Amino acid sequence: MAMKSILEYDTVSLSDDGAALVIIDQTLLPGEIKLLHLTGQNEIWEAIQALRVRGAPAIGVAAAIGLYLAAREIKAGERGAFLERLHAAAEYLNSARPTAVNLSWALRRMERTAHQTAGGAEEIRAALHRECLAMWQEDIDVCRRLGENGLSLVRPGDGLLTHCNAGQLATVRYGTATAPMYLGHARGYGFHVYCDETRPLLQGARLTSFELSSAGIDTTLICDNMAASVMKKGLIDAVFVGCDRVAANGDAANKIGTLGVAVLAKRFGVPFYVVAPSSTIDLHTPTGADIVIEERSGDEICRMWYEKRMAPEGVKTWNPAFDVTDNDLISAIVTEYGVARAPYTESLRDIFCKKEAAQI
Repeated sequence: MAMKSILEYDTVSLSDDGAALVIIDQTLLPGEIKLLHLTGQNEIWEAIQALRVRGAPAIGVAAAIGLYLAAREIKAGERGAFLERLHAAAEYLNSARPTAVNLSWALRRMERTAHQTAGGAEEIRAALHRECLAMWQEDIDVCRRLGENGLSLVRPGDGLLTHCNAGQLATVRYGTATAPMYLGHARGYGFHVYCDETRPLLQGARLTSFELSSAGIDTTLICDNMAASVMKKGLIDAVFVGCDRVAANGDAANKIGTLGVAVLAKRFGVPFYVVAPSSTIDLHTPTGADIVIEERSGDEICRMWYEKRMAPEGVKTWNPAFDVTDNDLISAIVTEYGVARAPYTESLRDIFCKKEAAQI
């Protein structure tokens, strides 16, 4: 039997029996496609922290399913005590990664559902089950709308550059920054996509180039320090990146190295687009300076992908997982409710007004 394509799997899902979070273990890609069935809170926390599941939307859906699974384990009892234990589980899951706003957003939404549900543990569990599945379906629908809106910004035959992985592997399906690429490919746009390798975890090499080439998209992998050269050669017509949090002023936190790509795009006159579901926009964070940046182990730089250590023992390391791209470097922010442009303090609020109107 032929091995299924990576695109035939959902990145995140609830098992058919409702007893496990099912994810693709992305630490093994592209060499092995392995599905993990996670039930305990400790292993779900570890999967988020260790990047077995990653990408802001996918993390949010995984957390929602994880909190539902936590509710299944909480013994029925007095409603207040049940909700307190549920909150403790949410706080624990939220501690896995601090930068991606979708993690806290999804957990708050699930807790709000619990508090708004009349009845005891059985009724709350049923409501949380419905809510996490609704969030799973919404992620698919939102990513398709992101793709449609992003596709309006490019032309057939364009050369596109992306950094890190904001593809299907960062969502349930389609991706965010790659959604226009997938939709355009299906419509014969003939894009040529360049993928930054994205040091030090190589998400662009291991994940983005893997999934895009699996879809039949014309894909070229480049080292991070080659982005300037491909832009100077005129090979890039637009840059599409995802993000983990957008501040109220339009500053956007994304995988480390994104800021450098944005600076280069500005220098060479290439439009730089951030593709962000509205759940990633945090109007309570005024600017990018207020975003907490996760710092990770220096081993990811020195030894993670090498047979032998590639840096001297004892050398200092600094390994921030994200950087913040200033809003003046961003040509537009693509959301499921439209394309926002500067001044972002106004256009992002307009996006939320459209969102509220659509939910009435």
